[in-house]
Amino acid sequence: MKTTRLLFITIVIVFSFNGYAQKVRVSTAEKKYGNFANIDAIKTYERVAEKGYKSTDMFKKLGNSYYYNAELDQAAKWYGELFTMTQDVEPEYYYRYAQSLRAIGQNDKADEMLEKFNQLSEIKTR
Repeated sequence: MKTTRLLFITIVIVFSFNGYAQKVRVSTAEKKYGNFANIDAIKTYERVAEKGYKSTDMFKKLGNSYYYNAELDQAAKWYGELFTMTQDVEPEYYYRYAQSLRAIGQNDKADEMLEKFNQLSEIKTR
């Protein structure tokens, strides 16, 4: 009976530390991103994403980091992940995603994103 309790407590503690570790890594990446250390932030965010953590904010930052470093194929990948999670984003993300898609030759999808960008921009300026 004591062995079972001890095993259960150990498992709970291990999983708790794992969840906490992911939050710490995201926090570290956010500090680097805020200081425009995009390359370091990219590595940290990607490690967290590989572990299965998903966040719209994280995908925005990954996409932006690659976009502003002119790695548009990778930017398209992460903006794609963002748009898989939600369509409720600022208009500029539609524009950046469209530009990234156009750079990798996905012109039809890029046109769709630009159309959505234009619609959202018109609504915003009214």
